[in-house]
Amino acid sequence: MNMVMNLAWRLFKHEARRGELTIILLAIVLSVSAVLSLSLFSERLQSALTDKSAEFLAADAQIRSSDPIPDAWFDKAQSENLEISQQIRARSMVFGGEKLTLVDLRAVSNNYPLKGAIKVSDSPFGIESDIDVVPESGKAWLDSRLFQLLGVELGDTVEIGDAQFVVDKVLGGIPDAGFNVFATDPLVLVNIADIPAMQITGPGSRVGYRGYFAGDESVITRFYDWLQPQLNDDLHGWSTIKDDQSAVGRSVATAERYFLLASLLAIVLAAVSIAVAAQRYSQRHFDPVAIMKTLGATQKMIRRVYTLQICFIAIVGIVIGIAFGMTIQQLVVMFLADRVEVSLSVWHWRPLLIAVFTGAVCAVLFSLYPLLRLFSVPPLRVLRRDMDAGLSSRTLQFGAAGGAVFLLMWIYSQDLKISAILFISGVVLVLSLLVVTFGLIWLGRKLGGGRIGPWQLAWARIRRRAMDNSVQLISFSITIMLLLVVLVMRNDMVAQWRAQLPEGTPNYFMSNITAQQKDNLEQHFAERDVNVEFFYPVVRGRFVAVNDEQVNTRVSKEDEEPSEGRDGLGREANLTWSNQLQSENEVVEGMWHGDEAVKTEAGYFPVSVEAEVAERLDIEMDDRLTFNIGSEIVKTQVTSLRKVNWQSMQPNFFFIIHPDAMAAFEPTYITSFYLEAERKADITGLMQPFPSVTLFDVDASINQLREIVDQVSMAVEFILVLVLAAGSLVLIAQVQASMDERQQELAILRTLGAKGSLIRLSVVFEFIIIGLVAGLMAAIANELSLYLLQTQVFQMDARIHLEYWVLAPVAGALVVGLLGALGCWRLLMLNTTTLLRRMV
Repeated sequence: MNMVMNLAWRLFKHEARRGELTIILLAIVLSVSAVLSLSLFSERLQSALTDKSAEFLAADAQIRSSDPIPDAWFDKAQSENLEISQQIRARSMVFGGEKLTLVDLRAVSNNYPLKGAIKVSDSPFGIESDIDVVPESGKAWLDSRLFQLLGVELGDTVEIGDAQFVVDKVLGGIPDAGFNVFATDPLVLVNIADIPAMQITGPGSRVGYRGYFAGDESVITRFYDWLQPQLNDDLHGWSTIKDDQSAVGRSVATAERYFLLASLLAIVLAAVSIAVAAQRYSQRHFDPVAIMKTLGATQKMIRRVYTLQICFIAIVGIVIGIAFGMTIQQLVVMFLADRVEVSLSVWHWRPLLIAVFTGAVCAVLFSLYPLLRLFSVPPLRVLRRDMDAGLSSRTLQFGAAGGAVFLLMWIYSQDLKISAILFISGVVLVLSLLVVTFGLIWLGRKLGGGRIGPWQLAWARIRRRAMDNSVQLISFSITIMLLLVVLVMRNDMVAQWRAQLPEGTPNYFMSNITAQQKDNLEQHFAERDVNVEFFYPVVRGRFVAVNDEQVNTRVSKEDEEPSEGRDGLGREANLTWSNQLQSENEVVEGMWHGDEAVKTEAGYFPVSVEAEVAERLDIEMDDRLTFNIGSEIVKTQVTSLRKVNWQSMQPNFFFIIHPDAMAAFEPTYITSFYLEAERKADITGLMQPFPSVTLFDVDASINQLREIVDQVSMAVEFILVLVLAAGSLVLIAQVQASMDERQQELAILRTLGAKGSLIRLSVVFEFIIIGLVAGLMAAIANELSLYLLQTQVFQMDARIHLEYWVLAPVAGALVVGLLGALGCWRLLMLNTTTLLRRMV
């Protein structure tokens, strides 16, 4: 065993000095460093983004209940070292001076919020600042609107229920206030200790209870596993930031999936380069193995020697890869420190373990077939150089390589869907490329004959080296495809995020605008150089029947017996009417009722229904819907279904009715406007003449969402660079793999009198042809992969990227042609004598 170890080590040092193991080493280093740096960076970034997004929940997890939450649940959370907080919310009347109004009352415990901060200001609609305390008992913080509605000032007294409170501060906002332009009640914040004195939680009152929890994700998961059997679906709801369906929550979730996708592709690219380099390494050692066998070496000894070599290079590659990965990750975090919030103090072990596992799997499974071929080389090859290895079946190679790729994808991602989509797309591409290879062989026969020129010589070489060229073609195509997937996904994803919040996005919303106020408000704002957006008319109505079949309209879930019949919304809906289709709305079925060609049955008016609601309520085209508005009945017929972007910062509606149906109703209006940050002080003057109008300030939410999008975009740039590096290594490895055979071809052509310019141009043209075909096939496979990823994983709108059908072949031809020329250039510059000596 010592002799085998010694021989393996000496051979390893010899090959290392000659550079034979360089590509394999670099591939292992790249795979390990890419996985480690990407995983560690993305997990740290995800932790930072999750913490930031958790501010919208005021905690890492939240439980909602219509009954008081048992103290035992909070005791259990504290025993698990979780931070806890409580909130009670109710709608109540507030009396101030001689006026009264309905408010959204929030009573909070002293350590609220666990994430984020309460915002207050010194005056109504003033500059807001964060505060880390809650109101003292006996004091209330009032929304800016209440100062206008009630005519109170700081220091005045207001009444809520049976208790009196001193107006202590102007409330700017709380982390989990939410955004709903239809929730018109202004906020009031008090201490939870004052709830008994107010006497507002008695029988018949509608009170909501919230419990907040913050701590390590694994601890929260363990606590939820304990809590879940005790939850009643009719009374309780549990949510974490991962359940958040807001614009922020979806952006974070999309970013996490993109990091995962990019890391998977980096692994695949590095693994492909290992497979290519290992193939070349084994072929170059056919002769040494044959000589060793003639000198009496057993197959068992040879197997140990070369297996130990792979182990040596795997260990060295993993160690160097870990060092590089840590260094790269630290440098990137430091470089992005001012723009991306990533904590260097947070350490995750999972990326390190996966990186080591990735390096070992890549080194072993992608070297398996080349090593088995090497072990099967017959001793007679010493005398007959034309004899190849005894193992010729490619089934084992494809099985081992494909299994390794899928195994790495699945273990790393823990997402079967993403892994399956990428793997199936790759298999389809490989099968398609095999068909294309036969087409190139046929074309080579047609174009490779006749007078010999650079193009003819290139086509002849493609035909003669059909199998090797098919491997190159597959490798180049997969590489280009994966690079395209990462690049296009990055562009589409960031474009979609930014499209949600273009410059000038309205950051203030107004509701409860009466018809009498509408024109005056628009004129008042115009005089102060503030542009008001579209006015949406709104009335409250109940959806009561489909095709004259009554639907369930109960609001609460207090009935123990399940309701029979068709489900309804379970609450009143906000109905609007317009002949103009809203932006971010798309008709997916039927015809918009603004078109004069739309027809309905006599006595029914056209209505457009949001597609997801239609699916949930089993509403189809041409169904007759009945609405109860006040004491009036409105009959409509579905003439279109709409897809709505709920992430856009604008009012959206389940139902939009034709204006003719609503002529008899007096609506209130909703609108929005954009105001620059430096003009925030103008809000008081703008709203002064309209005290009954409800104003929503969403500027903080928009800025926070933009900040998250900017941070994720910067991280995506880093990931793209790493994947490009992995792709470049595959291309270089594939060019290097053909050097031995090209050397023989070059020597023969030089001996037969071929000019150097002819040979050089033919080599360049050969790589250009392969790159052109590889780029075209990659563009086709890219569309398949993107369609599946965008529709099944990222929940994005898929589209055809025709520009890449031109760019990919051109880029493939240029890049592959350039790399091929550079890789072969030193060989092409050798004279005939040197080439012949190298062949001996």
